[in-house]
Amino acid sequence: MSAADRMPALFIGHGSPMNALERNRYTDAWRALAVAIPRPAAVLSISAHWYIHETAVTGMAAPRTIHDFGGFPPELYAVQYAAAGAPRIAPRVQDLLAPRAIRIDADWGLDHGTWSVLTHLYPDADVPVLQLSIDASQSPRACYEIGQSLQPLRDAGVLIFGSGNVVHNLRAINWNHAAAPLPWAQQFEDELSSRLQNGDFGSLANYNALGAAARRSVPTPEHYLPLLYVLGTAYKDETCSIPIKGIELGSISMLCALVS
Repeated sequence: MSAADRMPALFIGHGSPMNALERNRYTDAWRALAVAIPRPAAVLSISAHWYIHETAVTGMAAPRTIHDFGGFPPELYAVQYAAAGAPRIAPRVQDLLAPRAIRIDADWGLDHGTWSVLTHLYPDADVPVLQLSIDASQSPRACYEIGQSLQPLRDAGVLIFGSGNVVHNLRAINWNHAAAPLPWAQQFEDELSSRLQNGDFGSLANYNALGAAARRSVPTPEHYLPLLYVLGTAYKDETCSIPIKGIELGSISMLCALVS
């Protein structure tokens, strides 16, 4: 496959699960992205919400829709994202990540980090989807390196898709939807945007070295790490654009990053 035919890699700040049901400037941007990029043969999703102490990849033919949240309206629990799985791709993921031990999982499915976004990207659920876990036992640098190993999937038509939030501090949330961004959250999103657009991908693995704003923005790593998997898949000649960004509820970044 030529570089012109290569699938991009995509990170999306997913925010609230309610985005699955809503039309707003973020979900409209996600829908526009799906139109702008080539249609994938399959999606490999790395979601903040499958954060376990191993690397696993789903291998079932029909993954279940997981409603991994509480306190939301009944209509959100009624959502079923009935995409097919991609069991033929799971062994390829194992091969690419060898000699790391990768378990093919038959139980997980699609959590809301995956389906709340894909319901806008591919609303007909007509693109096969598999998920790769985030390995909590690995360093951020190792997550970036796992992404590097997955790079060949992009030349096979697979969309590498990370879902999280680069600023995700739940303790600092202001539930007023008109709340202004907290200064440190805005500072970190701006710093990250600059580094992404300048192609400074490798430095983002050591995010704690980026200062106090980074440490407040990323108090726990699981929502940040999907970005590193995506950036790891970048080829040397590629750039990163920011299709949309913004701070919601004071401390949740909705930044998206497209590598192509």
